[in-house]
Amino acid sequence: MFSLRSCLSVIVHTPNSSWQKTIVRTIKQFGKMSAVFVYGTLKRGQPNHHYLINGTKGKGRFCGTGHTTQKFPLVIARKYNVPFLLHLPGTGHEVAGEIYLVDDQLLQFLDEFESCPLLYQRRTIGIRVEQWEDKDNTLLVKPDVDGILKCFLYNTTTYEEDWLKLPYYNNYDPIGNPDQPKYVLREDR
Repeated sequence: MFSLRSCLSVIVHTPNSSWQKTIVRTIKQFGKMSAVFVYGTLKRGQPNHHYLINGTKGKGRFCGTGHTTQKFPLVIARKYNVPFLLHLPGTGHEVAGEIYLVDDQLLQFLDEFESCPLLYQRRTIGIRVEQWEDKDNTLLVKPDVDGILKCFLYNTTTYEEDWLKLPYYNNYDPIGNPDQPKYVLREDR
């Protein structure tokens, strides 16, 4: 039985492969990557997005947008207006967000940033892909035939009971939606 890595190795070492350079460049640039779904302050245009793209915490690449295949309550809580996705599958809304491929270094940083596993827990869930950014067909992950991609997601089982009385959102965007409480940056606390 062949693994994906062994198959790619054969392709990479096959002479005269017209797309060999693209695959080699992608493997060298990204290596082992994990798909992560973000729905809060790590999305584009939000205050912590720079961690995913500036390269100081590891490598990350935007791949597309989607929403959870299950409903979850997305609330904004605490005095700093932090978005929390409560681990209550079947309650709330299908939540919109963005899909990134991240290397192990960035995934480890995200675990620390999200205080995983104490505050948030990282789980694998299905994301229904709405837009996929792989025009040159170089990504090593793809949605399945039904448009579903398995991604890591940070949500929480450690929430306060009164959070269940807060409004549930399907999309976190306090910049584009003035009705949502604005997040307070860590530096401003």
